[in-house]
Amino acid sequence: MRASCLGLVHTASLIFILFCIENIQVHPSIAADNNSQLVAQSISAAGQTQLRSTVQRGELASMLRPSFFQIQRQVQEFYASCQYGLPWIRNSQPTPQARALIQAFANAQSRGLRPGDYDGPQWTARLSNFDRNPQLPESVLVEFDVAVTVAAMRYLSDLHTGRVNPRLFHFGFDVDRGRYDLAQFLGERLVNASDTVAVLQTVDPPFPGYQRTLAALHTYQQLATTDTGESLGVPKKPVAPEGSYDGISRLTRLLTLEGDLPSNAATQTESTLYAEPLVSAVKRFQARHGLDENGQIDAPTVRELNVPFRERVEQLEVVLERWRWVPHEFARPPVVVNIPEFRLHVNDQQYHWVLSMRVVVGKAYRHQTPVFASEMKYVTFRPDWNVPAAIQRDEIVPELAKHPEDMQKKDYEVVDRSGKVVAQDISNPEILEQLRSGKLGIRQRPGANNSLGRIKFGIPNDYGIYLHGTPAQELFAKSRRDFSHGCIRVEDPAGLAAWVLRDKPEWTPDRIREAMDADRSVTVKLENPIPVLIIYGTAVVSEDQQVYFFRDIYGHDAALEKVLAAQAHE
Repeated sequence: MRASCLGLVHTASLIFILFCIENIQVHPSIAADNNSQLVAQSISAAGQTQLRSTVQRGELASMLRPSFFQIQRQVQEFYASCQYGLPWIRNSQPTPQARALIQAFANAQSRGLRPGDYDGPQWTARLSNFDRNPQLPESVLVEFDVAVTVAAMRYLSDLHTGRVNPRLFHFGFDVDRGRYDLAQFLGERLVNASDTVAVLQTVDPPFPGYQRTLAALHTYQQLATTDTGESLGVPKKPVAPEGSYDGISRLTRLLTLEGDLPSNAATQTESTLYAEPLVSAVKRFQARHGLDENGQIDAPTVRELNVPFRERVEQLEVVLERWRWVPHEFARPPVVVNIPEFRLHVNDQQYHWVLSMRVVVGKAYRHQTPVFASEMKYVTFRPDWNVPAAIQRDEIVPELAKHPEDMQKKDYEVVDRSGKVVAQDISNPEILEQLRSGKLGIRQRPGANNSLGRIKFGIPNDYGIYLHGTPAQELFAKSRRDFSHGCIRVEDPAGLAAWVLRDKPEWTPDRIREAMDADRSVTVKLENPIPVLIIYGTAVVSEDQQVYFFRDIYGHDAALEKVLAAQAHE
């Protein structure tokens, strides 16, 4: 559907009516709809020539980012639908909708965006020009109108699906599916909007977690402008409770600003004694930053305490950018794995967490878990494990060559490409050589030793990644949990299976346990696949408004910040 600068007719509900705008001249040169509602200020032949030339050139020199080549087609469609009039001008003055958009551009920082990307510093002078000169030259009106259109399209696109395409980082999200027809959106929803602010609020990703992150951004933006930025000293050795620490005063202030220490807590800021309530506050801080909750003032804790609030603002802005990449609609509540958090969350229809558990993800070096969207389509109880070729070649075969007895200990068997078992030992040198070359494979039989545990959750994808249990339960007790080859180990596979199979009443918790302990594999297909998101967010705001920060273990934040910084200098 093509965009059109249309009037609004208010009946019992708000209805947008599409119609063709006639080239009607109405004093003072205003085009109007059949209800005499102002639509677009018409301009002279010379003005239209200027407007068409600017649009066809895809560049407006007076803007901070003059080239708008990427949205040129949409700008052209927008003005064609307006008969090449000026939709943001009425009586030679900016419309209320244009002024509301300009205010949104100025406040872009509150949405985690940069006002300069939408000509933020330029608008004050432009509006002042209108205030000083009620009848500006038509050429100025044309430039103003195009600037509003280009800035609005950039703002809508950035707010809705982000400033950077996730494909640049090889993330498996398709943001193109969620993009607006910008010309249509401006024409149908903004040009004659009765409440521009309300319309713009519908552009944000529709997730409570996104809104909580926005609120946290505002908090940390305020902290960044008020705090002194003084650093804590790193103690030569960890300071335990009842120990002495010279930075007690600064520690107290930081923990109070962060919300880990109540503002009315009784503390001795002039003392060097590290005691309650500071100890409990430090533990809360450690819990929110993915640290060991030992209550000690150690180097990792001081390092996180010394992160400037300005950097936390940037961290939250990056997280908001990634929220915009996520598909905005799901047929069913999704399962979400957040890599830096090392946790899995299950959501209900209102995006409330109904299940949460620890996970183990891919190692930061060489085995990173990819970021992508998929669907869970089956659950396998008592799975076997077909060892991936790289793991077989680089790890398992060299170990088996040294310790051939591990074939029996770890329930391995040698299989051909059809999956047929050809050997259960590697005493034959020819077998070992074919394993090295990849002509034969290794499969691990179901059982207590199986690396997939007793449940596998199938999420078909291009990366060969799935969720599964594990016999190595001790890894879940560690604060940093990147130990796998890329697949995701879940702490409570039985609990996740019960939720996944909730539409199948025959799969009770007891039957799930029986299937986990059975002597054969069973695969249950899901008639209604469940969306799965593997995301990368180094900040998470819980439903009780607690802000959690995590380490950028894969360097994805640093890479995105670099790209955004380069964009700012284009």
